[in-house]
Amino acid sequence: MDYSIENASRRTFLKAGVGLTLAVYLRPVAAAKAVVGSDAAPAFTPNAFVRVDVDNTVTVVIKHLEMGQGTYTGLSTLVAEEMDADWDQVKAEGAPADAKRYANLLWGSPPRQGTGGSSAIANAFEQMRRAGATARAMLVAAAAEQWSVPAASLTVEKGVVRHPASRRQATFGELAPAAGRQPVPEAVGLKSPEEFVYIGKHVPRKDTADKVAGRAEYTQDVKLPHLLTAVVAHPPRFGARPKRFDPRPALAVKGVVDVVALPNGVAVLGKDFWSAKQGRDALTVEWDESQAFTLGSDEILARYKELAQKPGLAARRDGDAVKALAGAAKQMEAAYELPYLAHAAMEPMDCVVRLAPGSCEVWNGEQFQTGDQHNLAKLLDLRLEQVSITMLYAGGSFGRRANPQSDYLLEAARIAKAHAAKHGGYATVKMVWTREDDMRAGYFRPLFYHVLKGGLDGAGTPVAWQHRIVGQSIMAGSPFEAAAVKNGIDQASVEGAANLPYAIPNLTVDLHSPSLGVPVQWWRAVGSTHTGFTTESFLDELAHAAGQDPYAFRKTLLGGHPRHAGVLNLAAQKAGWGEPLAPGKPGERRGRGIAVHESFRTFVAQVAEVTVQPDGRFKVDRVVCAVDCGVAVNPDVIRAQMEGGIAFGLSAALFGAVTLKDGKVEQSNFDDYPILRMADMPKVEVHIVPSAEPPTGVGEPGTPVIAPAVANAIFAATGVRLRRLPFDTAALKQA
Repeated sequence: MDYSIENASRRTFLKAGVGLTLAVYLRPVAAAKAVVGSDAAPAFTPNAFVRVDVDNTVTVVIKHLEMGQGTYTGLSTLVAEEMDADWDQVKAEGAPADAKRYANLLWGSPPRQGTGGSSAIANAFEQMRRAGATARAMLVAAAAEQWSVPAASLTVEKGVVRHPASRRQATFGELAPAAGRQPVPEAVGLKSPEEFVYIGKHVPRKDTADKVAGRAEYTQDVKLPHLLTAVVAHPPRFGARPKRFDPRPALAVKGVVDVVALPNGVAVLGKDFWSAKQGRDALTVEWDESQAFTLGSDEILARYKELAQKPGLAARRDGDAVKALAGAAKQMEAAYELPYLAHAAMEPMDCVVRLAPGSCEVWNGEQFQTGDQHNLAKLLDLRLEQVSITMLYAGGSFGRRANPQSDYLLEAARIAKAHAAKHGGYATVKMVWTREDDMRAGYFRPLFYHVLKGGLDGAGTPVAWQHRIVGQSIMAGSPFEAAAVKNGIDQASVEGAANLPYAIPNLTVDLHSPSLGVPVQWWRAVGSTHTGFTTESFLDELAHAAGQDPYAFRKTLLGGHPRHAGVLNLAAQKAGWGEPLAPGKPGERRGRGIAVHESFRTFVAQVAEVTVQPDGRFKVDRVVCAVDCGVAVNPDVIRAQMEGGIAFGLSAALFGAVTLKDGKVEQSNFDDYPILRMADMPKVEVHIVPSAEPPTGVGEPGTPVIAPAVANAIFAATGVRLRRLPFDTAALKQA
């Protein structure tokens, strides 16, 4: 793309072809009048992402959900950089649901607004910078016109426009009304990296102060007139439906206002949460389980093992792996089991819906605006523009709030609709899931079974690799199916396996996608959560079978993938790979393991150090992480996300498992679905590879690498391979 340049020192930073067509999404209204009060001066709104008020506040409108990952800070950084705003004058607010203005530019056509796939910075890097540069140019033009001086003679620093020759200056707020009357430039230049003030530097997060002070607004904080709280009785088995129920015991509870039937449950509405919950507890529901799912985890796994005995649909086929394996000097085979996983975000599902004739208003931690807006409009027989969504903070999500069926939003809307039918079409309902509801009635990361076979030649070089994957598709039946399922293969099921970077001449990956009645969807890092563990564990097995160092073995096979090799080398160097570990106490065994993986175009390598006790218990002592995510917009946020991703992945590796018995989820809360505690958290060091490549995501790529790194470290310490998650340490007692 060719852009005009304001002056010789300001260059377009991204490579040609990386830039995105912004005209549709930056359609500004130069003279827009965002009136704050009847007598207030109009704010300056040069485009959909920036607003400058006369009080000198620069508001950055954020199209992506802030759920703890730092989106409000990262996207605000991009605008502040190109505006030359003072960081303290910048505030962030969530964008409304409007795909025409706020589409995720990496999600293609038709435009869709939402947060996922570690795409916030990646899709908005240039867009937000241009939004800021446009605002800056118009503020400078306003000052030049007022002072009758050339725009090129002006400087901007920390929200102040100056004319050094005459010593005149004005703040953004003072220039805002005049800037709103300036024509919008068709093109603007962007800073070169050496000019960056904020990008690549530390800036305080924009959400921290409000969260620490309790000012941050979550769904639970929403208070509206006539608000009722709803709690739902869900069936004990997936696919069951309410057959009959008696509302009288629930209605007898003080504070309970209504009981309504839903397609898959019964909702109790009360004046507060406790009343509604007590009413639900008093409710007796008889369920129709004629179409219910009744299998247990062991039965599902047994079926998967049967499927794995025959070829699936080919996701990748290089050379002739069967022939090469048969002729290999040494053959290896291993099977890996990974359970269903809950998202288990700190904030369970909740949503506020206010219905009136011809309108639906929603407040929640909104992750998938476009899908939810369409699904709500269809359910309520409204036009799209009659459904408004206010995006609040979310207390975590890990993919759960971007449900392709809009499950919990539609549940809230159905409750409000049923109640409104009795009250003239009006209802205001806050639906709240308890932790138990979230654990048993939600959607899960699928259970997977992997079988890998490998062959080495006489020199210990891999010549064959066969990888068979069995697990439910998360894309089938979703709005993304047409793009994500090709020739029957869910790309999310094979990512991280079908694009294995190692130079192995004969390589096949095939897939079985059985259809089951267990609801599944994406979970942090999606397919890489299982393929990262299996591929990096098995490659380690091949390295040891070849009698080679696991780091050197990988490095040799990554000759054609310099960014994989780059993080691998950096992690190994910083971890002191090859140097002996400090000895543990008598009876303790210590080991070091390594793994590298790419997900969402970000490259991560990790080295884990473990100490194994004589009774089989072990502790992950230290993790050294190297990440290459292109331009590091906010290094501190990147480090935090790597640390968080490691904790999340380690939690699953040590504890995470949703199990079914006779179709019922056996877990209910953190007592039987434990998560990582502070005592289990290792020391983590994060090293960021300097890069001029376009930025990519960091919310998810730290998660897939930790489990194989730890498993490989345990093998180094004990000689025992752990191929099932969560880790079963019983075998370590005997080692």
